Amino acid sequence: MLLTYVGIAHKSMHKTLASMLGASILTALAVALQVLPSGYPHVYHIIAKDLNVLGVIIGTGILVDIVGRSGLFHFLSVKVVKRTAGDPGRLFFLLNAMAFLFVTFLTIVPSMLILASLIIVITRSLKYDPKPFLISTAICANTGALVTFSSGLPNLMIGTAASIPYLHFLRVSAPFALLAFFIAHFILRRLFSSALRAADSPQERDALAQTVARFDEWAMVQDIRLMRRCLIVLLLTILGFALAQSLHVGLDFIALAGGTAAILVSGSDTEETIRQVNWTVILFFLGLFTIIGIVEATGLLERMAEGVVYIAQGKAGATTALLTAFSAISSGIVDNIPVAATLIPIAQSISAGGTIPAEPLWWGLVIGTNIGGSATPIGSISCVIALHTLHKEAHQDVGWGEFIKIGGGITLVHLGLAILYISLLTRFGGIPSIP
Repeated sequence: MLLTYVGIAHKSMHKTLASMLGASILTALAVALQVLPSGYPHVYHIIAKDLNVLGVIIGTGILVDIVGRSGLFHFLSVKVVKRTAGDPGRLFFLLNAMAFLFVTFLTIVPSMLILASLIIVITRSLKYDPKPFLISTAICANTGALVTFSSGLPNLMIGTAASIPYLHFLRVSAPFALLAFFIAHFILRRLFSSALRAADSPQERDALAQTVARFDEWAMVQDIRLMRRCLIVLLLTILGFALAQSLHVGLDFIALAGGTAAILVSGSDTEETIRQVNWTVILFFLGLFTIIGIVEATGLLERMAEGVVYIAQGKAGATTALLTAFSAISSGIVDNIPVAATLIPIAQSISAGGTIPAEPLWWGLVIGTNIGGSATPIGSISCVIALHTLHKEAHQDVGWGEFIKIGGGITLVHLGLAILYISLLTRFGGIPSIP
């Protein structure tokens, strides 16, 4: 498992290849060493536990791809940018706020792909340095990933494993996400203040405003009726996520129904649309879930849970703080998705005895894995997309040291705040019980 995580973190190997290779080797070892309770068929049981996660990824992938091709996201983005009149400070805030809101409703991958390409176009037109904008939106995107059940993949994995209702995220992690966003924006605004100075002369400001006014929000919209239909399907899907528990259906059903409806209302070619699903991510998860399930079958993760409780001396608050800090730091080193997958069974084992409540542990994992993704260039997919775009389109590179000074510092502030936040919620009964 650890060697697989090294492969995931290392640039020389694609993380999906590392995941599939690790799963293949571990499955062969598990069968040979008779680790699995029912032999090889136990692998199907491992995968079956997390099929709903894959269903959400596939359904939302189809939906977001079709809505994106309708031009809706481009339309909204340019409308917002026009309100800045080219002022770098206002543009900086609005792009960060868009990252927060887009990730809240669209998940992190499509949001960052949309915003990264938009930032490159805007900064080229206005002759601004794209680096402050790309790095900042990546970090603010990770705060937006905390808002709902489906905003980020760690949320989806942890929320599914713990059966956390969708609306609980709005009560517990959404307020923290908003606070974390404003703290991150304030720090980033100070760090990049020299690159965000407004134009001195009225002539320069007028020229910037005229350039922004020429941006065409309708450029990607080929059919306004299609865009409206896609907006309706998107809003209904978001509403479905919120009501899924009341309707007694899974989020995977809502996501797949939303994707199906999007194909129907758009008239898109079904095969071409389904090909747009990120199947490398699906295979990555299949391999990762298999690895974690096999390691869990050995009893190792249960022993690790006992070690966490021993270090925290059996105190609930200290155990939650330790797990939150470990998840955040580990997410920066490897990637927040495998960290979430590994720590889920550990949190289950810690809370199984009943002496340590489960709810604070789950929220510690949710917040820790998301904020930890901002610490390093490989901590989250938002940082990877932002830095890849910066390298490819602007021919600029950001080293580990430079990024850690920015993202790592913000992560430490967020981590201290997260431990305090969960501790106060626990003490004053602010964390709802999971049904």
